[in-house]
Amino acid sequence: MVDYSKWKDIEISDDEDDTHPNIDTPSLFRWRHQARIERMEEREREKREHERKKQETLKKLQETMKRVAELESSKSDTTDLNTLKKALLDLEKEEERIKKEEEELKKKEKLTPWNVDTIAQPGFTKTVINTKPARTDDDADLPDEEKEKKMKQFIKENEKKLKEYGMLRRYDDSKKFLQENTNLVCENTANYLVIWCINLEMEEKHDLMEHVAHQCICMQYILELSKQLDVDPRACVGSFFSRIQIAEVEYRKSFDDELRLFKERIRKRAAEKIAEAMKEVEEEERKARLGPGGLDPVEVFESLPRPLQKCFEVQDIPLLQETIAAMPEEEARYYMKRCIDSGLWVPDANKPKEGDEASEETTVETPDANKSKENDEASDKATTGTPDPE
Repeated sequence: MVDYSKWKDIEISDDEDDTHPNIDTPSLFRWRHQARIERMEEREREKREHERKKQETLKKLQETMKRVAELESSKSDTTDLNTLKKALLDLEKEEERIKKEEEELKKKEKLTPWNVDTIAQPGFTKTVINTKPARTDDDADLPDEEKEKKMKQFIKENEKKLKEYGMLRRYDDSKKFLQENTNLVCENTANYLVIWCINLEMEEKHDLMEHVAHQCICMQYILELSKQLDVDPRACVGSFFSRIQIAEVEYRKSFDDELRLFKERIRKRAAEKIAEAMKEVEEEERKARLGPGGLDPVEVFESLPRPLQKCFEVQDIPLLQETIAAMPEEEARYYMKRCIDSGLWVPDANKPKEGDEASEETTVETPDANKSKENDEASDKATTGTPDPE
């Protein structure tokens, strides 16, 4: 059954013809119409003011909640925390009050009679827009190896143009360039620009990195707009650059925040790659200096007792022999074997390679208590090897 109750109260000046003969009826209708328009404008101002207060309160509420969470997690000054909690409580009360006001406004608007300015509203509207090509992602199902192969081929064919786009500065120039080179509007371009940014940061070309990063974020925004609209990214080039050039404050702030975070990620990744490269170089150097027994001479030297370290530092063979003689036999054998395996001590370094090499036992042999035997062995050892300090 149709509900006709909404038609009961309609405020239309033109059907009020029971006016006094001395009153100019058209003028009266105009005055009433003007008064009604002013009332409608006042209600619109109230709605706008209410919406403004609502947005401001929500923003303050979110900021205060975030700040309270930060202070609670960091266990900061309780005085500031208590103040913020009190402010948060006040904002929550304000939010409730605004919700009640909003309900009152809706109720008031519902009870307002229709009039000649509001009774005729369009039942439906139709907008016709140009059909844009649908978005496709042909590489989504490809294996990683195939994707990498395609990207390398793409870079090989377009690297000069990719660098040209990365060096552009004006939005109009970037827009024109991409519209003339639509094949560059793709994920591979964004990936190339990310890699280029990392390399520039590693080369300490910080200003150039920040410029290329801006171009990279522009490309990523175009690709993101393509996903949101589900259209081919090439159809979003003009839309993005038109929007960014006349950007609202919030949109521009979002773009700048994303750019700042991207540059921070680039700096972090560049630092990680430099650390990884240095670690690889150090490992290569360590492997290159390994001794015949596979030990690192630097590590072995640092593990030696200080008296033995001093012997290798000054390259004093008699002092080395005296130090070895003063050590327990097992300990002396252990350290001298490590010195040989690392290349710090080279047995028979001054002898021809013909014949049998001296055994490890003779190299690390510790003299006994007989003084003359110590001197003889010291003399023999002095001619069989030289210390090789790191």
